[in-house]
Amino acid sequence: VSYMVGKDRIIFATKEDHETPSSAELVADDPDDPYEEQGLILPNGDINWNCPCLGGMASGPCGEQFKSAFSCFHYSTEEIKGSDCVDQFRAMQECMQKYPDLYPQEDENEEKEKSSKDLEATPMEASAAKEEKGSS
Repeated sequence: VSYMVGKDRIIFATKEDHETPSSAELVADDPDDPYEEQGLILPNGDINWNCPCLGGMASGPCGEQFKSAFSCFHYSTEEIKGSDCVDQFRAMQECMQKYPDLYPQEDENEEKEKSSKDLEATPMEASAAKEEKGSS
């Protein structure tokens, strides 16, 4: 039995589990292994495209555009970092707009927030109207 708590997996082992020899193989850490969870930047300064922190952005349908834009920003030496990457970010944005289910746009979220605020305002107005009727 196992379950996740945050980023940790809790595993309950039975007596039988402990009596069975382990089949796990220990492999020496390879600092150049991009699949190791070493964070976003590898020790050699390269981008770790397999970092869970990227949320799969590097492997989706717009992965190449994302990698291009992110690489440009990461290696940018401009005074305003990334100011030389406008074209790459525009290409990434245009690609993402083709897949709205995979890449929800912030504008849509803002519209949802506005509509939920409108819904919240309605009951308040209704309760205020009841109070006015009750006081007269």
